[in-house]
Amino acid sequence: MRPYAIYHIHQRKRLHQNLEPYPHPYPWVRFLDRLLVVLAVVGPLTGIPQLYTILSQKSASGVSIVSWSLYTLLTIPWIIYGFVHKEKPIVISSVLWLILDAAVVVAIWMYS
Repeated sequence: MRPYAIYHIHQRKRLHQNLEPYPHPYPWVRFLDRLLVVLAVVGPLTGIPQLYTILSQKSASGVSIVSWSLYTLLTIPWIIYGFVHKEKPIVISSVLWLILDAAVVVAIWMYS
């Protein structure tokens, strides 16, 4: 499960169960909340080295097309979830993951 999923679920629980306020009154918790939003955007960038390696070496040996295809397919429900709940960070992060995962699948397909 990607980190932003947990964030959103807990945010919805707070709203419906009168839990901790958002933004949180403690500065370190507010910092953590902001950090996780940043990480949701930065997270998809972690796959760029894999894509770069495949494209620069023109070889996809040792890279599983099944795994990357599943990553791609499993991102689609998160995009829908983000739209349904009107959560831009989830939509943006999921779209970035989808683009990266699909690019890796295409690169594997081209060089395997």
